[in-house]
Amino acid sequence: METGRIPLAALAGGFDLQATVESGQTYTWSREDGGMYDDELAHGGDAWYYTVLPETVTGDDPAVVRARQFDGGLEWASSVDAHDHLVELLRLDDDLDAIVARTPDDPLLAAAYDAYRGMRLVRDPPFRTLVSFICSAQMRVARIHGMQTRLAREFGDPVAFDGETYYAFPRPDQLAEATEERLRELGLGYRAPYVARTAEMVADGEAHPLAAADLPYEEARDYLTRFVGVGDKVADCVLLFSLGFLEAVPLDTWIRTAIADHYPECDRGSYRETSRAIRERFGGEYAGYAQTYVFFYLRTGGSV
Repeated sequence: METGRIPLAALAGGFDLQATVESGQTYTWSREDGGMYDDELAHGGDAWYYTVLPETVTGDDPAVVRARQFDGGLEWASSVDAHDHLVELLRLDDDLDAIVARTPDDPLLAAAYDAYRGMRLVRDPPFRTLVSFICSAQMRVARIHGMQTRLAREFGDPVAFDGETYYAFPRPDQLAEATEERLRELGLGYRAPYVARTAEMVADGEAHPLAAADLPYEEARDYLTRFVGVGDKVADCVLLFSLGFLEAVPLDTWIRTAIADHYPECDRGSYRETSRAIRERFGGEYAGYAQTYVFFYLRTGGSV
């Protein structure tokens, strides 16, 4: 077993592990104590979390990474040297102070930043992110997370670590073998055929979410909508939480509420025009950071 620590002083702008992994932007992490999403405020805790790195990340077999925040920073344990993986997955190389300084001086944003300062965006593996957000339609975060956990246990590879068995999220070829009936039994409902067909598309080489990474933003969003069950909002989630398009602003219920209550001039009727307007209102380059703070702040009962 390898272990390590990343000091808080090395993380520009601070860090909040619990807010980052329980804010509804990622479904690749779980709490070791089983209490994921039990605390709706979800910030500042010291619980242990784990994720299973896929082969595409490790370059070898899947690997478990356990991590916990403590007063001095982040500590981790893994079967691999997880330092660089954690920096990548949790965007620990982002300068949060600089990012906040580049977003507008705005009462709602200021309240959200003050409430959850240290929350970072994530860089999750693309295929798992794509499947997660296909499953997200009209679902609470705990149910979306439960779907991903069941998919891993049913179709993923078991990974032994520190006397326990964990499960990697299924590869596209593994998930492509799932029947629609079995996916429905696992709670996916009407999303089952979308997940099955998307997995087939990736497994067969017909399309891959990574192909969007080098495209201009709106072309990348268009590319992702070729996957079954992926509209503009799901595409924006994949772009923001996996592929590094920090300007993406997914227009979910909470952001549409924010637009109605605080930025009505940004409502342009269509998804694309409204998205473009709120991106500009949130400062453009880092609008996705602003979006995620506002989303989490409003979802947990914050107001201005």
